Amino acid sequence: MSLVITLATTRRILAQLRHDHSTIGLMVGVPTVLMILLRYVFDRPALFDRIGPMLLGLFPFVIMFIVTSVGTLRERAGGTLERLMTLPMGRLDLLVGYALAFGVLALAQVGVVLAISLTWLGLDLAGSGWALVLVAVLDALLGMALGLFASAFARSEFQAVQFMPAFVLPQTLLCGLVVPRDQMASWLEAISNALPLTYAVDAMQRVSREPDVGGELVRDIVVIAGCTLLALLLGAATLRRRTP
Repeated sequence: MSLVITLATTRRILAQLRHDHSTIGLMVGVPTVLMILLRYVFDRPALFDRIGPMLLGLFPFVIMFIVTSVGTLRERAGGTLERLMTLPMGRLDLLVGYALAFGVLALAQVGVVLAISLTWLGLDLAGSGWALVLVAVLDALLGMALGLFASAFARSEFQAVQFMPAFVLPQTLLCGLVVPRDQMASWLEAISNALPLTYAVDAMQRVSREPDVGGELVRDIVVIAGCTLLALLLGAATLRRRTP
């Protein structure tokens, strides 16, 4: 792995996204608008304080999955990835470059949404803001890694978006956001224990109601980071080295 090549990959992706205003609007504007709508749909500060932090973990995951799966598919279909793999670039250079670029975007996304939520919308957190930002960024990187992996099985951008229900919807239904997990059937609760978004939502819940960083929050963060690494390794397996 070369730091120079990795950073060059990061700069290339950020440069591409900087000129893609619609993608920037999707990544930053849409979560902000959704949080504002939800605040006034509920119109109950206590309910928003309970649900808002969980959505701050869900939005980066979903949006990064969509952006990465579609963006990576474009590079696969256009031959960009094949040309890059003919260069002296390792798979880690490419994957870490993607992770750094989307990590920067995730920080911007979470920063804007969190700033508006804590000020204008009056979101009340018992825990620290840095813990919430950390979990949200990890969620975004997890969505990015899964999107990179899913792009290997799509043949068109429409197909890439169609993978979202398979990768995202089951996790959304079983993570505890819709119904508390302890109220589900036992076999559904067992499945939810194996889904990374479950730990993301659980971490956000703990940040919203616990002032200190406890062992269970650390466990959630470690699980999310481990699932992100596993998804990146699966994504690396879909990248084939090409010889010129």
